[in-house]
Amino acid sequence: MQRTPSRPAHAGSPARGEPAPFKTSEPAALLDQSVGSWWDMMLVRFIFVAVCVAASYHFRPFGMPPLYAAAAGLGFSVAVVLFEIRLRRASLRRLIGAAVGSILGILGAYLMHLVLNHTSIPESSRSFLSVAVLLVMTYIGLIVGANKGDMLNLQALGGLFGSERSTRRLYKVLDTSVIIDGRVADVCEAHFLDGLLVIPQFVLRELQLVADSADPLKRQRGRRGLEVLQRIQKMAHLEVEIAEDDFPNVPEVDMKLIELAKRYDAKIITNDFNLNKVATLQGIEVLNVNQLANALKPVVLPGETMRVFILREGKEYNQGVAYLDDGTMVVVDGARRMINKTIDINVTSVHQTTAGKMIFGRYDERGEQQVRPPAPVGELNGPRHPAQPADAPPRPADAPQSADRPPRPVSHE
Repeated sequence: MQRTPSRPAHAGSPARGEPAPFKTSEPAALLDQSVGSWWDMMLVRFIFVAVCVAASYHFRPFGMPPLYAAAAGLGFSVAVVLFEIRLRRASLRRLIGAAVGSILGILGAYLMHLVLNHTSIPESSRSFLSVAVLLVMTYIGLIVGANKGDMLNLQALGGLFGSERSTRRLYKVLDTSVIIDGRVADVCEAHFLDGLLVIPQFVLRELQLVADSADPLKRQRGRRGLEVLQRIQKMAHLEVEIAEDDFPNVPEVDMKLIELAKRYDAKIITNDFNLNKVATLQGIEVLNVNQLANALKPVVLPGETMRVFILREGKEYNQGVAYLDDGTMVVVDGARRMINKTIDINVTSVHQTTAGKMIFGRYDERGEQQVRPPAPVGELNGPRHPAQPADAPPRPADAPQSADRPPRPVSHE
C-alpha cells in the first residue's frame, strides 16, 4: 500500500530511523510563504466575478431572462479567471509571441473581410464568413505565436526583457537517479545551486515504490533518496516544492521530466546519460552531476608519477587495473604480476570519455630494482679464504694458487 507523502516535521524524529515523508505544495508558489498575496489575488478575482454577474443581470444580453443572464456572466467570469491562472505560468517570451501572433491574425482577418465585401455573397453569409475567418485567424496566430515565442532573444533587448531568462531559469527539476545518488545534497550545501528546486510528484511515487520494495538493496536506495530530500529541504538558502503536475498520457518517468521542464522552462538535474542526451536534443538545459564530478577531478599530466594500488588484471596482456579515490580507472602496462600491491607508475596518457576520465600508465620494474639498496660486499664476493686473514695484503697476480703446492722448477735449457 502506497503511503501519502507529507512534509517532515521539524520537531521530533521518525521512529526506528524511518525517513519522514513529504507534503505536497502548490507548484506556482509556496503557500505558506505568500499567504498575503494569495488572499489579495483571491479578493480581486472575487470582485471581478461579482461585477460580471451584476452587469449581466442588469443589462440582460441577447434578451435573456435575469437568472440566465447572471449565470452566463458567472460562466464568462470563471472562464476568464481560469485563463488568467494559466497565463501566469507562461513565460514572457510566449506571451509576446502570442500577442504578436494574434495581432497578425486579426490583421489578416480584416484584409479577408475587405475582400469579402467586394463579392456577391449574400449579407448573412458574408457576415458569418467574416466572423469565422476572424476567429480562425486569431486562434492560429495565438497558438503559432506562443509556440514560436521561445525563439525570441530577449537578452538583446536588455532592461526588463533581458532579465526574463534569468528569472525563469531559476527552476530546477530533480531526477530520481540524482536523488538516490546523494551527491546533489553536497552540491546544494556548498551553495553551488540556488533558486527553486522542483520535485515532481511522480518522482516521489517512484522513490516510495523503491523504498517499499522487497529487495533489501532497492529498499535501502529508496530510503536513502528520501533522506537526501529531507536534507535538501532543511537548507535555508533553497526553496523546495513538490509539483503536482502529471502527464497521464506519458508512461515513462524520463519523458514526464522533459515535459515538466518544458512547462516551467526549467533545467533538469540528473546523472542519467540517456536522459541527458534526450533532454539536450529537445532544447532543455541539463545539469549533470557526473560531468561536474569529472570537472573537479585532479588534473594528471603525462610524464608524472603516481602511486596506485593494483586491484585486478586488465584485458590486454600484462596489464593491471587500479582505481583512484574518486573512481577514476587507471590502466597500467606491465603490472600484471603486481596485483594487490602498491606501486609507482609513470603516466603515459589521459583520455576523457563519456563515462569519465581514464588514465594510462606504465610500470617499470627495472626502475624498482635500481632503487633497491646494494647488498654487502661479503655477500657479493662470497666468504673469504680461511688461509688469508682479513687484513692481509692482496695476493700478487703471479702468486701460486695454493701454499701447499711447491713452485714449479724453472728450466734453463
